[in-house]
Amino acid sequence: MYQVIGTARSRALRVLWMLEELGQPYDHVAENPRSPGVVALNPAGKIPILIVDGTPILDSTAILTYLADRHGALTHPAGTVARARQDSLTQFLLDEFDAALWLAARHSFVLPEEMRLAAIKNTLRWEFERSQKTLVHRMAEGDFVMGDRMTVPDIILADCLGWALRAKFPIVEHRLTQFLDRMRARPAYQRALKA
Repeated sequence: MYQVIGTARSRALRVLWMLEELGQPYDHVAENPRSPGVVALNPAGKIPILIVDGTPILDSTAILTYLADRHGALTHPAGTVARARQDSLTQFLLDEFDAALWLAARHSFVLPEEMRLAAIKNTLRWEFERSQKTLVHRMAEGDFVMGDRMTVPDIILADCLGWALRAKFPIVEHRLTQFLDRMRARPAYQRALKA
């Protein structure tokens, strides 16, 4: 059985959701970043952590990719053009969505007050809005990022869009608002929220 370490109000939600979509059993330990239990497994103090046969796997995207590959679901096979496109979209979301939101969070409450730059959030919001337009042009037709099949980028995108709303980063593309509504309605997502 898998063990997921991290609160559901963090990137650990991505891992919990993936496990729910896969129908895999897991134990959830709702630890906060930098807690002693987390630092013992990840010296950077970051969550989520997935424990597999006693070995910690760090970073939400690495965990999602591992789980998708291991269970042969929510992914395209490695070495295919579809997988290259999936990985490209995943990297785009991490670079353009996740990174902007994380930098805004760092300058809101993570960094020491004397290191925070409030004005940077305006630039990040502008970049986030611009990135939405680019993403919509890269998305395939269908309910999911790559078309009619849910894959790893869908979990990352839905999580980032929810994070954006909490951080008061506007979602300006109607297609992304509709996407988020569909993803949040999924039973697996609802179960992950309660984990």
